[in-house]
Amino acid sequence: MKNYTVEVGPEQPQGGRTRRSIFSPDALVRVPAPHIHTLYDVLVNSAKRFPDRKGFGFRKVDKVVEEEKEVSKFINGEEVKEKKTWKYFQLSPYFYLTYREASRLTHDVGAGLVQLGLREKSKIEVFSPTNMYWLLTAHGCFTQNMTIVTAYDTLGEAGLLHSMNETEVEAVYTVGELLTTVSKVANKCPSLKYIIYSGEIKWDVLEKVQKSVSQKVISLDEVAKLGREHPKEPRQPEPEDLCCIMYTSGSTGNPKGVMLSHKNIIAAIAGVNTILGHLVTDHDSMMAYLPLAHVLEFVVENLCIFWGATLGYGSVRTLTDSSVRNCKGDIKEFRPTLMTGVPAVWESIRKGVLAKLASASPKAQKMFHKAYATKAWLLERHLPTRFIDKVVFNKIKDQVGGRLRFALSGGAPMSIETQKFLSVTVCPILGGFGMTESCGMCCIMIPEQFGYGHVGSPVPCCEIKLVDVPEANYFSTNPKPQGEVWVRGPAITKGYWKRDDLTQETFTENNWLQTGDIAEWNENGTLSIIDRKKNLVKLSNGEYIALEKLESIYKSCLYVTNICIYADPLFPKPVALAVVSEPIIRRLATEKNVSETDWVKLCEHETIKKTILQALLAQAKEGELKGAELINDVHLCHEEWTTDSGMLTAAQKIKRPEITKAYKKELDAMNAKQKA
Repeated sequence: MKNYTVEVGPEQPQGGRTRRSIFSPDALVRVPAPHIHTLYDVLVNSAKRFPDRKGFGFRKVDKVVEEEKEVSKFINGEEVKEKKTWKYFQLSPYFYLTYREASRLTHDVGAGLVQLGLREKSKIEVFSPTNMYWLLTAHGCFTQNMTIVTAYDTLGEAGLLHSMNETEVEAVYTVGELLTTVSKVANKCPSLKYIIYSGEIKWDVLEKVQKSVSQKVISLDEVAKLGREHPKEPRQPEPEDLCCIMYTSGSTGNPKGVMLSHKNIIAAIAGVNTILGHLVTDHDSMMAYLPLAHVLEFVVENLCIFWGATLGYGSVRTLTDSSVRNCKGDIKEFRPTLMTGVPAVWESIRKGVLAKLASASPKAQKMFHKAYATKAWLLERHLPTRFIDKVVFNKIKDQVGGRLRFALSGGAPMSIETQKFLSVTVCPILGGFGMTESCGMCCIMIPEQFGYGHVGSPVPCCEIKLVDVPEANYFSTNPKPQGEVWVRGPAITKGYWKRDDLTQETFTENNWLQTGDIAEWNENGTLSIIDRKKNLVKLSNGEYIALEKLESIYKSCLYVTNICIYADPLFPKPVALAVVSEPIIRRLATEKNVSETDWVKLCEHETIKKTILQALLAQAKEGELKGAELINDVHLCHEEWTTDSGMLTAAQKIKRPEITKAYKKELDAMNAKQKA
C-alpha cells in the first residue's frame, strides 16, 4: 500500500515521529512559483499571464420580487393564519471583470486609500458578506502594504467593535446593508477615520448614517476614482509583512485575532498547488459564496487567482432556484467546476435530494437505491460510471450546475454518510483539516487517496506529529498511532494580536502549533480526526467519548437541523439536544396520527420523541457507533439556534457552554432517567 507520508527527525519521547508529505520529504514548500512571495504578487502575476481571461463574476439585482404568503401559527393550541410578505431577488446573468481590469481596480483603490491619508501598515477592517469587492478591496490594500482586519458579517456589534479597537483600524469597508450596523459602533472607535461602502443603499439611509457618525462616509467607487485621479506607485509588501489579522469566532470570550503574514498565506497556496495544481485547467471555475472572513475561503479564492481560474460570486441566500424569481440560482447560472463547502451546506444538499426522493414513486426509489449501490461499488474500484450517471444521477448533478468535478469540504467534521452520498450522486467531496492558525491547510485529501473517514495527508507546506494524551489512552504505540495533532511550517501563524498569553499557551518553544485535535494515522499515511481534546469526556463506566465526532454522525438524521451531544462524567451514556425541522416533524405527526398542533407540545410528545430517538440510534448504527456512544435520550428543541440567540458562533458552530447552560433543566431531567 502506498504511504503518503515520510517520517523525518528523531524519535520523540512522548509521541510519534514527525511526518511530512511524500511530495515534500526534504523541505517544506514555501512558494508556488519563484516570483510569487506575497498576495500582491499573486494578482499582478495573473493579470500579466491571463490579462483578458474572465477573473471575477458577479450578478446585479434586476428586481426585488415581493410575494404575499399565508402562514400558519399555533397559539395556545389554536391554528392562526396570517399573511407575510417574502422578498425574492430577480438577478441578471453573470458579468465579469478580466484579470487586467481587476488588477487595475485594486491599484486604483490602493492609491485612493493613500490619497485619503492612509499609509503603509495602516489597518482596514473588512466587514461584509462575501462578494467580489471584498476580495478586490483587500488586494487594493495589499498594493500599498496595508493590513486587512477581517470579521464575520454575522459577528454582531460587540465583536465588530472589539476587532476594530484592538487593531486600531483607520477605515472599514462594508456593504450598504451593513452600513447601519457599522454606524452604531463607529463613534466608539477613536482610530476610525473612514467608512467605505459598496452596493446599493437608499439615500435616506445613507443620509441618516452620515449624520450619525463623525467619520467620513465614502463609496468604494469614489475611493477608486480618487486613485485614478491621483495615481501612486505601489508599495509592495515583504513576505514577513502582516497581510491579515483574522478574527475567529470562538465559542467563549471575545474573538481573537490571528496574525497571518503574506509568507503564511503564500505557503498555504504553494502547499495546495503542489498536490492539486496539476488537476486544474484553463476552463475551471469556482463558486465563491462561503464567508471570506473564514480562512478556507480566503486562501482558496486567492489560490484560484494564482491558477487563473474564474471566480463566480454568489450568496447562500441566492444559491438555489428556490430563493430567486424569474432566473436561475447562482450555482445553476454560473455552473462551477470547483466548489468549497462546509458540512452544513453538504447536509442541506443531501437532505434536499432525499426529501425529493421520498416523494417519488416506489419504482423510482428502488431504481435510485440500486443505482446508488452500483455506483458506490464502481467508485471504490475506480471503474467508469458515466452510463449510470447519465441514466440516474445527472438530474441531481444539474442541481449544482452539472459541471462539478470535485469539491473541498472544511470548517468542521463531515459525516461519512453525507460524504459518501454526495460523492456518489454529485462529485467527489474531498475532506480536509485545518484551522485559522494554519491558514486552513494542515491536511487535504487528493483524488487518488479518495475515501471516507479521513482528511487526507499533510499538505506539503507543513509537518505533523501526534503527541501522546495519556489520560485518554491515546499513544503513538497504539495499533494505529494516536495523539494530539501538532503542526509546524511556513503557513503557521506567529500568534495572536496583542494576546501573548494565548500565543504562549498555544505554541511550543519549537514553534509547534498545538491544535487541540485528537487524530490517528492510517496505514496509507492519511489522518483521521477523532475529536477535540477539550471535547473528550470520560463517562462513569471509564470509557471516553468524542462529542464532535458523535455530533457529525447524529446530525445526518433527516429530522435534525442541529444537535448538541452532552455527556456528564457521573453517568454511563450521553444525551442529546436536537433542533428539529418543523415541516418534517408536522408531517411525521400526521403519519403517526398525533393530533397535537401546538409546536412546543408537539416537540414534547412522547410518540414524536420516541420516533426521533429511534431515528438517531439508527443513524448511530449506520455510523458504526458503539455502546457508550449511543445516546440514552433526546430533548427536541422547538427554537432554532442562531448567532443572535447566542447559541452559535459567527462561523455557525455550536456554543457548547451556552447551550448546556440554557438547557440545564432538560439535561438534568434526561440524566435523572439514567439513575432510575
